[in-house]
Amino acid sequence: MALIKFDDVSFSYKIDDDDGKEVNIPVLKHFNFEIEEGSFVAVLGHNGSGKSTIAKLTNGILFPDEGTVTVCGIETKDDDTIFDVRQNVGMVFQSPDNQIVSSIVEEDVAFGPENKNIEPEKIRKIVETVLRKVKLWDRRKASPSILSGGQKQRLATADALAGLPACLVLDEPTAMLDPDSRKEVINIVKELNRKEGMTIILITHHTDEVVDADRIVLMKD
Repeated sequence: MALIKFDDVSFSYKIDDDDGKEVNIPVLKHFNFEIEEGSFVAVLGHNGSGKSTIAKLTNGILFPDEGTVTVCGIETKDDDTIFDVRQNVGMVFQSPDNQIVSSIVEEDVAFGPENKNIEPEKIRKIVETVLRKVKLWDRRKASPSILSGGQKQRLATADALAGLPACLVLDEPTAMLDPDSRKEVINIVKELNRKEGMTIILITHHTDEVVDADRIVLMKD
């Protein structure tokens, strides 16, 4: 079953040229793409090839100019159901600092569920579960500011998991990390896929990170 589907999707960024006139810069042209439930799909490509655009189209940060993107059968363009789309697709970006909002690790993870009015007892269970998954339970009382780069990215992953998504999209999550921290994060991602059956879309330019992927999508031009 296709969890995420791009059907004949085209997308352009609008920028101003030197004369101040708006011009379109095409990134995707008639792009077709399906992500099967439970799969681990890696997206590779040079800077500017459209990798991050794909990530942002999967949960309605961006919308296609033409064609459709659907998540669990829900079209992302529909304003009435965009919340459902975003509940199903958790996002982890390059810079974990941009996703961290609290001064204590466990409170940061609880922030998302609290905003959904989930009862406190269930929030406590979610926080413990996801922090154990990313191996940060022992740092739950720590300040995110003292965590290493790899630990911060694992915290950002826990934040995304706290929303109980069906799919986790990671947009170059190791781009700012040292080799050891990169391994930490990628091993967590692999575990989530293998042990939890979570659907993973990993966007990267590190070929060594994709050797265990079910599928590799190579973006060009």
